[in-house]
Amino acid sequence: MNLSLGPLLYYWSRDDVLAFYDEAKHWPVTRVYLGESVCSRRHLLRLPDWLTLAEQLAAAGKEAVLSSQTLIESESDLKTLRRIVGDGRFLVEANEWGAVRLLSEAGVPFVAGPTLNVYNPETLEVLAGLGAQRWLPPVETSRAALASLLERAPAGMETEVFAYGRLPLAYSARCFTARHYNLPKDDCQFRCLDHPDGLPLATREGTPFLTLNGIQTQSAGIYNLIGELPALRELGIASLRLSPQSRHMGRVVDAFQAALAGEGNAADALARIMPGPPVDGYWHGHAGLEYSPESAF
Repeated sequence: MNLSLGPLLYYWSRDDVLAFYDEAKHWPVTRVYLGESVCSRRHLLRLPDWLTLAEQLAAAGKEAVLSSQTLIESESDLKTLRRIVGDGRFLVEANEWGAVRLLSEAGVPFVAGPTLNVYNPETLEVLAGLGAQRWLPPVETSRAALASLLERAPAGMETEVFAYGRLPLAYSARCFTARHYNLPKDDCQFRCLDHPDGLPLATREGTPFLTLNGIQTQSAGIYNLIGELPALRELGIASLRLSPQSRHMGRVVDAFQAALAGEGNAADALARIMPGPPVDGYWHGHAGLEYSPESAF
């Protein structure tokens, strides 16, 4: 079982993004997903910049994967998607079914992203036939549901599981961050830059509830499966996805690598640097915001 660094879900300054991936070259991750998968208005890095980063990470021994945008809203978005598919140098993660169609028509293998919402082996079989060689279950998939699905999964299909980070729960044509500031989406003033780990949303009682990230809604808590490595191994999971956070990401990767190596204090080390409360309810078939501390590694 290896580690993957998921696509950057937040909007950071150009310098911060470049510095982040310069550090990532030295982290013990097998692959790095790159590109803007949330909002096309986030343009401090363009596709040529992401391709340059992919080249640099590949030269450093990482598998570079280009993540497609999850919600295609314009001809410009579609043009960018066609350029990603047509580049041909790097594997692509398809995050909506239009990308699947283009990749299949091009005859190239791809990664089936979690937002394709695969809930049954029949859909997974279709994706395998279209060229998918790796897939991610939806983030709300429980261990039991995943085990049942994998019993009938296509031979040779790798499974990667979202194992750390704020859960991407939903996407909308409306930008909730802009709405928070009483701004229209088309004149959002790029306020996402002010929130490098998203904008926290609490209930009226002050309880953390969700995180707003532009058009994406995330969990308030940090999904953390570091205590579930034995179960993940038993299921035959090939890779664990770690979602980037603005601080201490290298230490997050190190904690998971230590846990994979059997070090018993890895979960405690991770708990000290998490930017929010841990959650793992979905994995256990419970409400997503719950956490089962007895499962700690």
